[in-house]
Amino acid sequence: RARLARETEIVEDYVELIADLIDEQGEARSVDIAARLGVTGATVNKMVARLKQMELVNTEPYRSVFLTDEGRRMAEASRARHHIVVALLCAVGVDEETAWADAEGMEHRCSPETLEAFAAFVKKHGG
Repeated sequence: RARLARETEIVEDYVELIADLIDEQGEARSVDIAARLGVTGATVNKMVARLKQMELVNTEPYRSVFLTDEGRRMAEASRARHHIVVALLCAVGVDEETAWADAEGMEHRCSPETLEAFAAFVKKHGG
């Protein structure tokens, strides 16, 4: 169960990063993904092949990585969860830079109920 959760977290982190790169730069190149994650190009290629098999991305030889509609939905959901956790951490007094760093991964481990409670707290107390 823990292994499956970790694999899901990695998949969500990849699609979120791909979405971020597309939104920031207009494209997500494997070399940029590798640089951001601090991994090798071979590691990225292996994961991109897996994401393609899961129908979360499309690729073409010597081209960027593109999210499918399902991949974009997953990225947006992961991004929203990340933002809720950052907002909560900021609302309880954590500085923004630390909140962004600490939130990485936390959003994957929270239940929907916990995230709803975080969002309600932030809405009530600011953040």
